[in-house]
Amino acid sequence: MSGITAQAVKALRERTGAGMMDCKKALSETSGDVDKAIEVLRERGLAKAVKRSGRETTEGTIATGGKGSSGAILEVGCETDFVAKTPDFQKLASSLAETAAAHPEAADVDAVLALEMDGQPIAEHIQSAGGTLGENVQLKRVDRLVVDGAGHIGSYVHAGGRLGVLVALKTEATGDAVGALAKDLAMHVAAADPSPVAVDRDGVDKALVENEADLFRKQALQEGKPEKVVEKIVEGRIRKFYGEICLIEQPFVKDSDKTVSQLLSEAGDQLGNPVEVAGFVRYRLGDS
Repeated sequence: MSGITAQAVKALRERTGAGMMDCKKALSETSGDVDKAIEVLRERGLAKAVKRSGRETTEGTIATGGKGSSGAILEVGCETDFVAKTPDFQKLASSLAETAAAHPEAADVDAVLALEMDGQPIAEHIQSAGGTLGENVQLKRVDRLVVDGAGHIGSYVHAGGRLGVLVALKTEATGDAVGALAKDLAMHVAAADPSPVAVDRDGVDKALVENEADLFRKQALQEGKPEKVVEKIVEGRIRKFYGEICLIEQPFVKDSDKTVSQLLSEAGDQLGNPVEVAGFVRYRLGDS
């Protein structure tokens, strides 16, 4: 175990919630491979669902833009936290997000870089900003949400641009109440732990579910459960897993007595029109 650093153990603890000695042992058994150590801890029932904390971040900011039923979220990177916090850098990121949101055809980084802003290609704006700020500035990624039909885009940026969320609502309802609901849901996606991975069960990757089922099966057998009841145990734990990672099944962060689905139902009754989540995007600075 001498080759396992305290920093590695701490990082594994933060991602899994397992005890220090259990983390150290798992890292030792897997020769320091973090992903394999997580699997070992989960198989032994020592780790909770891994938080989507992402990898170590670079510096920069997350920005969102949009109006009505179309919105964009993007990450602009730089070299230091000092530059990331400057008004010029933050203004650049906000302008890029608003420009991207106004052009539905700009679906990726290259397309956004080719757009014009104030009569100049965005790629040149970024290059100029890099020269002014004295750092390498890059548009690292971009995503869009567009509601098919009537709807509303809500956004939330947290922690000085280190976390951002875009949420799309499909509804015929209009007004400030819809905007407030969309923002509340964006705040929920930002704060929920574990973070939602899909709007509902239909959107969850089957491979992810199969992997979880396999882990739950191993856990049940290691707990000494009879083989004839293991599959029923797995089914129950998968249902719970869906409830943890599907947005509409999660307890609403501002009122844990109701699920997001119940919140949407109540909002639809109050607004006089049904409301459903058409999609969401969650960015944490430095994630791929």
